[in-house]
Amino acid sequence: MSKSQGSSVKALPQSDSKAQWSLQAALASLPPNFLPPPGYRPQKENNNPNGSSTASSSPFSNPLPFMHLVTLCKQVKREGWRRFGITDGESVADHMYRMSLMTIASPPSLATSGVDLQRATRMALVHDLAESLVGDITPVDDVPAEEKTRREREVMVYVAETLLGGIHQGAGKEVKGLWEEYEANTTKTAKWVKDVDKLELLLQTNEYESMYKGGQNLGQFTRVVKKIQTDVGLEWAKELFKERERFWTGLGQPEVTKIPEHYRINSKEEIVCNPKPNPEKS
Repeated sequence: MSKSQGSSVKALPQSDSKAQWSLQAALASLPPNFLPPPGYRPQKENNNPNGSSTASSSPFSNPLPFMHLVTLCKQVKREGWRRFGITDGESVADHMYRMSLMTIASPPSLATSGVDLQRATRMALVHDLAESLVGDITPVDDVPAEEKTRREREVMVYVAETLLGGIHQGAGKEVKGLWEEYEANTTKTAKWVKDVDKLELLLQTNEYESMYKGGQNLGQFTRVVKKIQTDVGLEWAKELFKERERFWTGLGQPEVTKIPEHYRINSKEEIVCNPKPNPEKS
């Protein structure tokens, strides 16, 4: 694909926390006829002499319109990296793709403990699908959690009913159900996928620090380890902290991993939070 072709469909701007968001406005910001409006039904040709057509009573019978929405996930960048000047960083699609591979590579012990690993892979592939139209809203944005959920739910209903409602075997209902299970975070499968989401972030943190040869300290992202829920997730996190420690020590800057309120692994192989400075000792 040429550069001009690749830029013909631009990503939606990242969410403006102070702007009113609506699904209709998000769809209207796309190129003409790129995605149909909510509740749209395709035209059906009538077998009559005048060749007229009427709206079908069924949604689309193929997934191609849905694939147009999926391409937006390849365009939307993960916002956290942009704040550090990494403007050509990973996309939402990049993030979900590697997460899905991480679930495939998960240890069998998770399956025996009640995690449905095949379902986890499918969940990883769709868990951030709503960001195609909502954008990547992060914890530092001025968007309340309930508002973020409302926006994302509206997109997932649109996906399930308008884009995938007529697909065989209930694909729309499945995609929406996987998203709802992930958001609820009550099943063992959802908890593992939530952990994989955090682990993929830690992986990318180490990789960007390495790619920038120490020119970027992304230690603030180590805080996500607080949200890891499984023993396997914590073991993987420990390995990633060891990897980060080796990198910065190799650069002669081991103190980078000890910045206050960032997380690291100590000599006892425990994940710890670096303490805040004591003002009485300064």
